[in-house]
Amino acid sequence: MDKEHGKGAVDKVVGSVKDAVGSVTGNEKLQAEGKAQKVEGSAHQATGDVKDAGRNVTDAVKR
Repeated sequence: MDKEHGKGAVDKVVGSVKDAVGSVTGNEKLQAEGKAQKVEGSAHQATGDVKDAGRNVTDAVKR
């Protein structure tokens, strides 16, 4: 797992917790922060996927 995938996974978990706590406590701001952090985590993971694909193409070309 590279840096982007790791950061994405952490952001998604923390975002989910914030979203859930905000929902239970009625804290709309915390809930919104959690949803935004989950989206950011997904973006980091997508970036990691793109980097992996680029590495795979580079490796294939080198062969």
